[in-house]
Amino acid sequence: MPILLTDYIKRAHAAFPPLARYAHPWQVTAQAVALVEEWLRTLGDDYRVRDGVAIHRTATVEEGVVLKGPVVVSAGCFLAAHAYLRGGVFLDEGVTVGPGCEVKSSFLFQKAALAHFNFVGDSLVGAGVNLEAGAVTANHYNERAHKDIAVQVGGQVFGTGVQKFGALIGDGSRLGANAVTSPGTILPPGSVVGRLELVEQVKLPLPPP
Repeated sequence: MPILLTDYIKRAHAAFPPLARYAHPWQVTAQAVALVEEWLRTLGDDYRVRDGVAIHRTATVEEGVVLKGPVVVSAGCFLAAHAYLRGGVFLDEGVTVGPGCEVKSSFLFQKAALAHFNFVGDSLVGAGVNLEAGAVTANHYNERAHKDIAVQVGGQVFGTGVQKFGALIGDGSRLGANAVTSPGTILPPGSVVGRLELVEQVKLPLPPP
């Protein structure tokens, strides 16, 4: 069953049109490097581009930030000291990445905000989403012998066929401090995850194929 990305993140296709090619969010994150590299080639003179990293001239990047391309940092973004972005990252307009955060193979949309010491891996984060300090989107089942990730949509469980996928977080959602979303989490717009809460939508691993 396809997951319509724009049901969760309204501006996803408008902000990053190549996403419209994919039926599922885990297909997007698996192709993050290629997609961001492709998008880099479309950018105009309002971006400074070097070594696969494009930074809009109105964005602020503090000292100590590490950017490993391909990365696109759009207009009005703020990257605080010691943030670390790698593995194909797209930041839409006005995104904030706080100090000590790591973002890997992910797409963050308009005015999403990571407070500090967050990890967002292989995920799509909607417009206006806020992660308080220490909140994590786990993207891999290190503790399981069978590591393929499943998702739950409409009460049904579906296999993804991938071993790295974090979360699809709908517009306007809030994750409290030190909350954790397990691999394959799907949060509809406006979701609230409490402080120290674990979201584990699919508790049992799928049997080996």
